[in-house]
Amino acid sequence: MITLSDGANAPLAGHRVLARVTGPVDLTALVVGADGKVAGDADMVFFNQPTAPGVRLEGTTAHLDLSALRPGAVRVVLAVSPQEPGATFAGTTVTLTVEHDGGEARFAPAGLSTQTVAVLAELYQRGGGWKVRAVGQGYDDGLAGLATDFGVDVEDEPAPAPALNLGKEPLGAVELTKRGSAVIPLDLSKREQAGGTVFRVDLKWDGGSAARRQRGADLDLYALWADREGRTGAVYYRDLGSLDGPPFVRLRGDSTTPGRETVEITRADRLAHVLICAYSAVENGTGSFKSYGARAVVDDGSGSRVTVPLFDDSEKYWVAIALLSFGDDGVRVQQVEDYGHQTTEARPLLHADGRIEMGAGPVEFKSQDD
Repeated sequence: MITLSDGANAPLAGHRVLARVTGPVDLTALVVGADGKVAGDADMVFFNQPTAPGVRLEGTTAHLDLSALRPGAVRVVLAVSPQEPGATFAGTTVTLTVEHDGGEARFAPAGLSTQTVAVLAELYQRGGGWKVRAVGQGYDDGLAGLATDFGVDVEDEPAPAPALNLGKEPLGAVELTKRGSAVIPLDLSKREQAGGTVFRVDLKWDGGSAARRQRGADLDLYALWADREGRTGAVYYRDLGSLDGPPFVRLRGDSTTPGRETVEITRADRLAHVLICAYSAVENGTGSFKSYGARAVVDDGSGSRVTVPLFDDSEKYWVAIALLSFGDDGVRVQQVEDYGHQTTEARPLLHADGRIEMGAGPVEFKSQDD
């Protein structure tokens, strides 16, 4: 393994590269040409647009085939931003690991503090081959500064989605007790304002102890949904869902490293319930979800933030963490913490009326290709 310092570079063997970022950040990849600019919006790969020719984003991991980039592309820029809206890198440790046929290179920038976006590294063509250069350059003006430097057109971006509370007083930051609940205010009488991405739910986990982190903590987020017409279904790594049509729930991507997976929810007036579940894909379910630091965080993006922790050290394949129930006056977030049966990997089942039945859903095994 090669450890890179700011400005250092290393050659890459082959064209297939895996770039993994650890830390509480979102990853963005920019595909640029010889002029240092993107050719269009399709060259910006992020959670809402996770693929481009030669680039596939899964959470904070970028799968790159440098031989398959769009014509004219000579560089891939890897940038990160804090997960929390408005946050900086102060007190945050971010590490980039670039794996290729010849080994791996690692970079942990030391100069990030007040910045809100940072370029970690760039993969670039040199002498018929490819190299990786550690950058560690931050921007205090956020995505606007990054966009200006690389030619991303932000003028045509849609206006921000309306806040979930639609004019009601926000709930603030709340952490639920065992079996506790909280209501995020929402006026569904203003249905014409309820379109767009109105809030998100994160499944977060830190991997637990150092020994557990070394083994890996691959948790999968499932959002089981029931709409107001009685239909039910599941959004997960094999069915990412949709925000433009039913079920109006979408998973951003599948993360295989400690961090988070996220679902976005829109058209709350069309939904009845969403059950937030986690499946442990680590060593046949070894280790409790609590030991991995798993919790759900519901955020309306406008001052209401509900954290749903776990309290029991049950070592099972499945846990149902939180139930979101959508009413005309708000979204009730209930701490559920119901675990699957000891000997089955059958997922939970959410009924149209909001009832939860553990171990009653289908069994699916995650292959290496997933």
